[in-house]
Amino acid sequence: MTMAWNVTPERYDTPESTALRRDYYDEVASRYWGRPATTREIDEGLTDDGVERLVAPTGEFVVGRYDAKAAACAGLRVVDPNTADTAELTRVYVRPAFRGSGGGGLLLAAIETAARELGIKRIRLDTRNDLVEARALYARHGYVEVPAFNQGPYAEHWFAKSL
Repeated sequence: MTMAWNVTPERYDTPESTALRRDYYDEVASRYWGRPATTREIDEGLTDDGVERLVAPTGEFVVGRYDAKAAACAGLRVVDPNTADTAELTRVYVRPAFRGSGGGGLLLAAIETAARELGIKRIRLDTRNDLVEARALYARHGYVEVPAFNQGPYAEHWFAKSL
């Protein structure tokens, strides 16, 4: 039997989506702080984080499953609903056990398809120095470094891709 990825839109608040978002925040926070994030810190980080915008028409959330196991996620958030030409890529995460199996590229492809369906012409994102795997993934899939477009406290690299 061949193991395969399947990436589909899913609400951000299903149990599997929520678990993936928690794992994502746990990893990025733990890397940033240089120690494991506590449950309380994860809860606080996910409070009022704008995830409710990851639904049409203001965005999308996708879950990647490998051999039917929830293994990855990514979100898309429209920057300005009035123009709806630019969106931000967010919460891109592949659980460690599934890294290197092609899931990251499939997440990006699914998000780009969703963006086109929303009329988005450009996807952008920011990331940190320590997220080297993410930066390599974006570069492999046609995202190029661009000048800073925000002053976020964790933004150290900015990427964009025209669709």
